[in-house]
Amino acid sequence: MEAVISNFDEYLKAFGLTIGLFVVSGIGALVFGTILAVLRVGPVSILNKAAALYVTLFRNTPLLMIFVFMAIAMPVLGYNFKFVEDVEIAGYNVSAFFFRSCVALTLYTSAFVCEALRSGVNAVPLGQAEAGRAIGLTFGQSMREIVLPQATRAVIPPMTSVLIALLKNTSVAAAFGMAEATATMRALTNNNADQRIGIFLAFAVGYIILVELVSLSSYLVERKVKVAR
Repeated sequence: MEAVISNFDEYLKAFGLTIGLFVVSGIGALVFGTILAVLRVGPVSILNKAAALYVTLFRNTPLLMIFVFMAIAMPVLGYNFKFVEDVEIAGYNVSAFFFRSCVALTLYTSAFVCEALRSGVNAVPLGQAEAGRAIGLTFGQSMREIVLPQATRAVIPPMTSVLIALLKNTSVAAAFGMAEATATMRALTNNNADQRIGIFLAFAVGYIILVELVSLSSYLVERKVKVAR
């Protein structure tokens, strides 16, 4: 544990970067996944099939392959994110790969968000949407005002699992030079081989705390929604 204590500032910065990856990717995945879910249950056949193809493609592609694509193919295609390479996050001058990592995590996680939301939409009785159309609501208004609010209540537990998986998936960015928690743990263990168990436990506790915070937030939201019902 001496190695962690003497490098505690690096420990905090590493988890700060992990949180940054999680928050940015989580927001992106929730927004994009919701759009995909609306397309999946929408009346436009071609959009429905396009969303289904996206979900099938990204849900069955290993996250590491998506990271490799973002790291190698995107610069070749001319998308270097040069305009953000000097942004400072968690005390680090983060390279443009932070944003490529966020894009990779968002693309991957949004497929799971979409399916979680779709399962919630399917749990809402069909008569709810039909009643909305009967009073003159459009499909979009019916989804926004009637179906999605009820579906959201039903998908809080599975959505929590998706977000927890996203939090742990941020560790994949370590393979591409991001100094997040897993990369920092690897660097410390390489430099302090005699303290590997203590270093591992310290970082494991950090991840456990973050996961428990996500779980607690989910519990509080779920309890509030139940009271509202």
